[in-house]
Amino acid sequence: MKITKRKLSSAKLQVAAKILKTIAHPVKLEILEVLETEEPLDVSTICNRIGADCEISMMSHHLNKMKDNGIVISEKIGKQVYYSIADRSILRIFDCMEDCDLL
Repeated sequence: MKITKRKLSSAKLQVAAKILKTIAHPVKLEILEVLETEEPLDVSTICNRIGADCEISMMSHHLNKMKDNGIVISEKIGKQVYYSIADRSILRIFDCMEDCDLL
């Protein structure tokens, strides 16, 4: 495997660290996987798609944290809030994880 040497700017490293810190939780990664194939979705639907031990209050907490850090966006329609991925390039993280020998 060829290793490419790269030097990211300090600013890019800070942004990357913020993004990685924001999504560094299995449920948040599952949220991104669910939204990758179907969006926009409300909290209840995301929770149903994830299943197993999903609590709406915890799901709302994760989504709000992701929204505050620019990972997802929301739109209120009536009483429901619907979430979508803010920038779909974030989904490339899954390709990186699949290619990573550490996982």
